[in-house]
Amino acid sequence: MNKKEVAHIRKQFKMDHDLLNIYDILNVYITKETNEIYHWERHPFELVDREKQELYMGNFKKLLTGELDQKLFELKFQEQAEEPAQVMLHQALVTGDPEEWQDLMLLLVERMLADAKYERDMVVTFVRGQYYLPTKARNEATEESEKNEVFAHPFILCSVNSTEKQRKTLLFDYVEREFKYNVIVDPVVKLSTPEQGFLYPSVTDNYSDVNRVLYCTGKSNFPDPHFVENVLNGERSVTALEERAIFEDIVKEVAGEQLDSATIAHVYEEINRVIEINEESHEEEPPKLDYKDLERVLTASGVEDLTSEKVERAFETIVDNKNYEMKATSVMPKFTSKSIKIETKVATISVSPQDLRYVKQVNFQGRRCIMIEVDEDVVIEGFTLTTEVL
Repeated sequence: MNKKEVAHIRKQFKMDHDLLNIYDILNVYITKETNEIYHWERHPFELVDREKQELYMGNFKKLLTGELDQKLFELKFQEQAEEPAQVMLHQALVTGDPEEWQDLMLLLVERMLADAKYERDMVVTFVRGQYYLPTKARNEATEESEKNEVFAHPFILCSVNSTEKQRKTLLFDYVEREFKYNVIVDPVVKLSTPEQGFLYPSVTDNYSDVNRVLYCTGKSNFPDPHFVENVLNGERSVTALEERAIFEDIVKEVAGEQLDSATIAHVYEEINRVIEINEESHEEEPPKLDYKDLERVLTASGVEDLTSEKVERAFETIVDNKNYEMKATSVMPKFTSKSIKIETKVATISVSPQDLRYVKQVNFQGRRCIMIEVDEDVVIEGFTLTTEVL
């Protein structure tokens, strides 16, 4: 599943969209004290109040928002799982009986409660429906209906949301002209910040892939292992944060612990060039780096005494697999939206990757200092710093 496919699905979740049909919604309330299902209810989605529908749509869209391998993870199902979730989900997907679908979803909730303890009351929401994905690139110049170019995809979506107690407030009654204490004790379901969930099935090349599920987490780079492995029976996926750590360890194994800023900047530029070429060629799959690609990147960045064998051994040492491939987008910050943080005891400096070449660590009067090259006067709180000659 790529980001274009995720984005297209996410866009469907809005009111009155003619490419999305939601048939049923099931809400399950779990209390933290008993860790049991306190209440559940199922309704045809079209009979739900419109104001509630809008809240749910916002929740589903928020659940599907985020970067792949950071908040969204496409998971393969474990092959040797007992009572596999894949079988349960597929049966729920194909059944035309709302009650059977409901019972299968409640079994999934029971899996969530096994060997898990929640700090707050939770609400688990399931919907089943159908959305459409394009089967080919759409020609905007034609007047052909978009439905003539799309293919129907039945789906199940799950969103797990926490609750919170309403704050104690003081109200003023205009009619009675008096101040009143707010005594509402009903918990608020935090639909604006879903904790986690999933979309089944996943999508591969615009076709439903019943052998994969898209897991979603509200906390970047921290998927819930219990939900992934025990509830969904999914194989563990490497997060972007973990892949970046792998990349750093391999580079250190090959080039040593210390690199100058110019070399680091060149490494980022070379990897960014790989990403740009991939985007310009409109490749569906994200670019990946194997040991040969990394050798080329490091050689072009000025790292000396490199050989394919040396880089290959580094891959085997760090990940125990010389054929391991890293996603280029995972191992580096994006030039356009993120910066690199240089953290010291006295300050944290943010620098864009392409400007890292202007930052150096120097020894001045026996002390290590960070020197930043600038082409204009530095202004702090309206005051221009004097220029000192070292």
